[in-house]
Amino acid sequence: MGRRTRGAPSTLPSVTGGGVAVEARGVAKRYFAGGADVTALGGVDLSIDAGALVAIVGPSGSGKSTLLHLLGAMDTPDEGTIHVGGTEVTALSGQEQVAYRRRVGFVFQRFHLLPALTAIDNVAAPLLPYRTAFDKHDRAHELLAAVGLAGRERSLPSELSGGQQQRVAIARALVNDPVVLLADEPTGNLDSKTGEDLMELLLELRAQRGTTVVVATHDATIAGRCDRVVRLHDGSVVDA
Repeated sequence: MGRRTRGAPSTLPSVTGGGVAVEARGVAKRYFAGGADVTALGGVDLSIDAGALVAIVGPSGSGKSTLLHLLGAMDTPDEGTIHVGGTEVTALSGQEQVAYRRRVGFVFQRFHLLPALTAIDNVAAPLLPYRTAFDKHDRAHELLAAVGLAGRERSLPSELSGGQQQRVAIARALVNDPVVLLADEPTGNLDSKTGEDLMELLLELRAQRGTTVVVATHDATIAGRCDRVVRLHDGSVVDA
């Protein structure tokens, strides 16, 4: 008798239409490093409308990546509350956090593609352990076409340029129809022209799918293409 494939969680946050997609109130995060307490975030308040494309900017160490990790339940704050799509992320149990992370899209500076898998298999990989009401590879094929990689479905990561690999990573991040897409320095390993092309892609995807996108970036050009810029300094919002 075959192993039973798990179904998708039945209670997941969702964002439909307008309203607030992300809300953080009094969010603080501290770490112990070098024999001292380091405040990564100190009481951050932030609201992001559904369907918005928002840049989080600031110098290294300002808390950009920490904030994205907390929004994605990859870490937990020491204080404060976070709501995404009407769900209080900071109140979720460990198992509920796992289910929640399956509905958040993550894109990083490093592409994190599996080198032995083709582009289409990399995109479909997050779906493989679960039952779905649709064909997994059809969904992956559709998303690769949406990010401009039709015809490259069977290419290995080593056969793709850096920009193409990041497009595969974006397609993979969208495969679960995420409530929010979190991108941490997504153009950091790309040349300026490829980075601009990637930003154009994010704008197109947002327009087509209404996805809420939060981008942490050092790139002023990328930030300037966003609907709104939130500036962090020493773990605090100084301009929103």
